[in-house]
Amino acid sequence: MTRFLATTALVLTAGAATAETQITILHTNDFHDRFEPINRFDSTCPAEDNDAGECFGGIPRMITAIEDARERSDAPVILLDAGDQFQGSLFYTQYGGDLAAEFMNQLGYDAMAVGNHEFDDGPEGLSEFLDQVEFPVLSANIDVSRNDTLADKVGKSVVLDVDGARIGVVSVLAEDTPETSSPGADVIFSSMVDAAQAEVDALTEDGVNKIVLLTHVGLPADRRLAEEVTDVDLIIGGHSHTLLSNTDEDAEGPYPTEVNGVPIFQAYAYGKYLGEIDVTFDDDGNVTDVSGDPILLDASVAEDEEAVARVEELAAPLEELRQMPVGEAADAIEGSREVCRSQECPMGNLVADAMLDRVADQGAQIAIQNGGGVRASIDGGEVTMGEVLTVLPFQNTLSTFEVTGQDVIDALENGVSQFEEGAGRFPQVAGMSFSADVSKEAGSRIGDVMVGGEPIDPDATYLAVSNNYVRNGGDGYAMFEDAANAYDFGPDLADVVAEYLGGQGAYEPYTDGRITITGN
Repeated sequence: MTRFLATTALVLTAGAATAETQITILHTNDFHDRFEPINRFDSTCPAEDNDAGECFGGIPRMITAIEDARERSDAPVILLDAGDQFQGSLFYTQYGGDLAAEFMNQLGYDAMAVGNHEFDDGPEGLSEFLDQVEFPVLSANIDVSRNDTLADKVGKSVVLDVDGARIGVVSVLAEDTPETSSPGADVIFSSMVDAAQAEVDALTEDGVNKIVLLTHVGLPADRRLAEEVTDVDLIIGGHSHTLLSNTDEDAEGPYPTEVNGVPIFQAYAYGKYLGEIDVTFDDDGNVTDVSGDPILLDASVAEDEEAVARVEELAAPLEELRQMPVGEAADAIEGSREVCRSQECPMGNLVADAMLDRVADQGAQIAIQNGGGVRASIDGGEVTMGEVLTVLPFQNTLSTFEVTGQDVIDALENGVSQFEEGAGRFPQVAGMSFSADVSKEAGSRIGDVMVGGEPIDPDATYLAVSNNYVRNGGDGYAMFEDAANAYDFGPDLADVVAEYLGGQGAYEPYTDGRITITGN
């Protein structure tokens, strides 16, 4: 039933009648509360740059783009989101999920996947969002029945009536969400493959033969789903912030990327693009034609005036803090996920150096910062508190703790264990250096670990500093959970970095070879 049939290979019997279903699917993913326009570093774009046509995205452009797409389509249109509306700017710090609910209701979303960051304020934060939205929010591989605030609020799938056609939407969430966010012990995760297949089978038995898998698992896992789950027509994903495009030279693959006959779509992140898919199904549920490309929301897309006014109103309480200068950068500080999750990066060095500097008088010797906690770059020139908070939006606090040298080695092994997936656990460090051969099996990749210029002693005790998320086992750093003399209640990490920048003069971004990656 559900195999992607290339248009060039489609053969119809002459004179045979065939019933077709044509729909347009608009999709977003990983918006991360970027309600205002962003610059080329995915940080908040100053108003003067936006006026000069140098910015992208923002909810006012997204509203216009979705309205325009609906108007020009000759087919019925559905709008889907692949998760992670939450977390990433001061808007989330101030308003939680309320703004996402407000604007998503206004835009008329038909369904949304639960993303890992929807759990950043625990089940309670997600529950408050679910109480406000007017569309189904889905995840088939989580059981929320044991949680009083979420029970009966998260579905596994939904069947959309699209001009008489029944379109099934099934969703799954990354299985490592308990390590990357805060769903709590009573939200139970299961295999994404098994859960997706079970729900697809249930829809198929109900006569639904057009099925979209709406995922928040990342492109590598989407490829696995395409290989292992049967009777899926399309996969629309998020989580890995992947740009798939037929026209952008920086794209990681075509739009769609086809695996095992299943077309996969993703449209980067931060509201910079709107995904647009035109798809035709035959009466048996086979995809007979598919086309489209993400729409870049640059200055050519007008901003909805009412939305501009609303965002300005909402931003007013944030302005004083956001505009406060905290330092100066002599050049752009690279903090993109593509770099900071795979190698030593300038922003990782800045953050790790700042942490270690703050507690050096306590005798701290090493700092470890998860690359996934670094969320943006900063351009050269004056640096504001708003820019620092865009880089470090999670309100993590500084944590100090004692670990053995073997714990440190184990932590580094964990940090590079999902290198191929671009996982956020990749370690940015200070006070130490290491090498990793990622061609080796996970667990045997780390070598040449040096602390203070000396080889690490597995039996010695070291005072380490990190953020409270990593110290409490986030991103797989379970070896730190029971660390001795742990203190998780230091200053906010963003404040630490801002103060460090303020004491550096014109900060010169740099790398110095503290991390060496081979085998990639």
